[in-house]
Amino acid sequence: MNRPYEPYPPPVVQDSADPRNMRTFTHILYALYAFYWLSGGLTGLVAIILNYIKRGDAAGTPYEDHFTWQIRTFWWSVLGHIVGFALIWALGLGFLILGVAWVWTLYRIIKGWLYLYENKTLDPRAWF
Repeated sequence: MNRPYEPYPPPVVQDSADPRNMRTFTHILYALYAFYWLSGGLTGLVAIILNYIKRGDAAGTPYEDHFTWQIRTFWWSVLGHIVGFALIWALGLGFLILGVAWVWTLYRIIKGWLYLYENKTLDPRAWF
């Protein structure tokens, strides 16, 4: 009769692999990528770290392609920005490359986020 207090109803433990949780988490990642311009890249770094941490949980779900899409977008964008900054002194070519990288990254964030919103799958290996 001397049992410790047990709350009623028992607490609900949410499974991180629950598709609803993974969908919400994927939306949050897209939001972090979308705000990386305003944060000086900080939210992009947070998002890529979270992508790699939770990638295993997304495996086998419809969100696995979105994770791959986000990771590829991040790394190709980083490469584009590095090349753009390296060539910034070469007759303005760097500014052109930075502009293209910026537009391409924005396009991929918007496309991926819209596909997620509409519950569509996408080809994570596609360029556009």
